[in-house]
Amino acid sequence: MKNYRVTVNGVAYEVSVEEINETSAPAAPKAAPAAPKAAPAATVPAGANAVKAPMPGNILKVAVKAGDSVKKGALLCVLEAMKMENEILAPADGTIDTVAVAPGATVATDAVLVTYH
Repeated sequence: MKNYRVTVNGVAYEVSVEEINETSAPAAPKAAPAAPKAAPAATVPAGANAVKAPMPGNILKVAVKAGDSVKKGALLCVLEAMKMENEILAPADGTIDTVAVAPGATVATDAVLVTYH
């Protein structure tokens, strides 16, 4: 049996591979590696607006940090869903209050990505 570490979309998985031949019995299936954890639910500060995920997916890139000033249409982050990269853009001019995700995070539909005012 050989153990390998495989990285898929930035998430590392440990896998075991067994060489079999006609005389060896099939091995019992092992538990699959745990799926990447979803980003924790973020709270929206009073007076702030939230930019939410339009669909479930994985965060590939975060282009802003707390305190950044952004103009309408500025790139906030890149969300990968169904093998497509979706740019999440600022809906209005403002200042970023919080960034609730990091690259590699898995998000659900309507998960808060960033808040701004």
